[in-house]
Amino acid sequence: MIKVIRAKDLIKYLVKILIPIVIIMFSLKVISKLKTSNIECIKQSLPNIIWENDNREEKKEKKKKYAFLSELEIMKNLKELENNNDQKLEDEKNHDNNEEIVKARTDVTTEVVPNAVNPRSTNEYNGVKINNSTDYALTEDMLKPDVEINKNKVVIYHTHTCESYTATESYNYVQSGNFRSTDLNFSVARVGDELDKQLTSYGVQVIHDKTYHDYPAYNGSYGRSLKTAESILANHSDADIVIDLHRDAIADETYAPKVKIGDEYASQLMFVMGSNVANSINANWNQNLKFAIKVMQKANELYPGLFKPIILRNSEYNQHVAKGACIIEVGSTGNTLEESMNSMKYLAKILSEI
Repeated sequence: MIKVIRAKDLIKYLVKILIPIVIIMFSLKVISKLKTSNIECIKQSLPNIIWENDNREEKKEKKKKYAFLSELEIMKNLKELENNNDQKLEDEKNHDNNEEIVKARTDVTTEVVPNAVNPRSTNEYNGVKINNSTDYALTEDMLKPDVEINKNKVVIYHTHTCESYTATESYNYVQSGNFRSTDLNFSVARVGDELDKQLTSYGVQVIHDKTYHDYPAYNGSYGRSLKTAESILANHSDADIVIDLHRDAIADETYAPKVKIGDEYASQLMFVMGSNVANSINANWNQNLKFAIKVMQKANELYPGLFKPIILRNSEYNQHVAKGACIIEVGSTGNTLEESMNSMKYLAKILSEI
């Protein structure tokens, strides 16, 4: 039997269905509005935090960028400085080539100029004085200068390239630090040029490196200069004499150790020798010491007093690189560049005759 549905009942049924649907749709709309509103509130409350985080990241990026740019600027300035110095040195070299090289005479007397500092010594070997600050008891066998040296090739470099002297009217300069100059025409590198020129006049092949090892940073100079020395010796393995040319570090204008040779004044010289006490890598230390004694014996014969006593220390000073490796300090802060350049004439003469 077919059941008949009345229109009134149908309408009631449809109303029952539509009301929940409307309620659900309304609720969803309200929830959606509330959600959007909350998100906007959260967004409005976060800008400062977001900005701060973004700013922090931006600062990091800027810091990295500026550090990189600073390094580039240092390298650029250093390169420009080296180029300017190269040009100055080339001009100086051309000027020197037009001048006759005055070699050291041996028919002159040498007189030590008195100063307030009296050099100490603990040992003496055939007139050569040594100030030994190591634990080694120096024996005859350790001091006997029986080392064979190739004197026909000499390497010169500078761990402290910027060391300079008391300015004079002829060699006046703007200091880059306390008795320091980045201008190689006024630093110990200029003294190295004079030694180069004098040794070359005796037929010696000279490799003179003027790389900055103490600029822009002083710390780590010996590590950087070691790389330079090793790089040179990779191409000149037959070089026995490797001189790290310095100036004594006493920053006092009143201390100017010098001698008068004939009619001119020259800065006193001093060997600073390392050992293998602190660093066992220096297997050459005893040969280095023998070489220094050999040089000083000839110096005492030709120009007595030109050298102060040898200083022997626990440090290594990169002297493991060759059997004639050494530090030679030329004068002190109170000496002038002229006096120190004069010394190279006599040092070259000595080295040519060992």
